[in-house]
This record gives sequence, C-alpha cells and structure tokens, in this order.
Amino acid sequence: MASILLVDDDHSMLIFIEKALKHAGYEVTTAHNGSEALDIIATSTDTKFDLLLTDIIMPGMDGVLLSQKVMKNYPDLKVMFMTGFSAIAMNTKNLNEDVKMMSKPFHLNDLIDQIEKTLNS
Repeated sequence: MASILLVDDDHSMLIFIEKALKHAGYEVTTAHNGSEALDIIATSTDTKFDLLLTDIIMPGMDGVLLSQKVMKNYPDLKVMFMTGFSAIAMNTKNLNEDVKMMSKPFHLNDLIDQIEKTLNS
C-alpha cells in the first residue's frame, strides 16, 4: 500500500480527496499547509511517504517551494501538484522532471489513474 502525504489549504477539498484516496486503498496523511507538511515529514519516523500530493497555491509556503524543500532530503519521493488555476506558470527549475500536475476540478478516477502512473514511473 502506497503512502501519500496530501497537502491542501482548502479543508473541504482535503477531506474529500483524503476519503477518495483511502477508498482506493492508499494510506493518507493530511496537512493544511506547507509548514505542517514539513513538520509531518520531519517527525514521521514510522512512515515513508511514496508521494507528495500538494496544492500549488497556498498561503505561506506554496506547493512548489514545499516540494523543493522536501526533495532536497527525499529525492526519490514522487510529487504531484494540484491547482485550481489552469493558467498558472510554474518555474520547474530544480524540480524532478517526473513531477505531474492535475488541474482542478478533476474527476477522482483521473486523479487515481495519474497517481498510479506517477507511483509506477
């Protein structure tokens, strides 16, 4: 069973995606922002995360900066971004070329399919 760290500042979206991922068989840990996600990673000695699934636009630390910080210490961690802003221009410098992005709204089946592809790449 793959372990996913899900990060989104929209509480209802976070809970909705968490339930869908758990229903699909994933182990899911949630964080409401980048700082909380970093704290979870730093203190999760029992859990090795396979995927960081994060919103891009969040107050404080955005998802891109979060992924850059996490990938410095965990270069094998897979990363997927979610965004409600389809016109967002990401600076992908220093990001793993395998990073994927889903535009909100998305169908949960499409999210699960993309997660499977990302985890298996």
